[in-house]
Amino acid sequence: MAFKLDNPPYSSDNTPIYRVDMENGVLGKANNNGTIILNNNLSCFQEQSVINHEMVHIDQMKRGDLDYDDQNVYWKGKKYSRKQMKEGAKNLPWEKEAYKKAK
Repeated sequence: MAFKLDNPPYSSDNTPIYRVDMENGVLGKANNNGTIILNNNLSCFQEQSVINHEMVHIDQMKRGDLDYDDQNVYWKGKKYSRKQMKEGAKNLPWEKEAYKKAK
């Protein structure tokens, strides 16, 4: 099931958002195809917060600052191994911006 936001917080377009079953601890994900997936088990309060956070990542990808593949995350030309990081950690540069803007 999907829904569209009338007024996305960080973008003027209508980003497709889907709810799916996700592994424990994962609340949402911004995909490099411009979509967002949300954990099916989010409360209404959590949902908007996660959308706001993931919209920052969508904008980062549109700007060309953020990209990823199965092995790495690329931030402003620097490669970060996914095996050597805790994804979603607040100290990662792309996450710092998302946590700050999505408050």
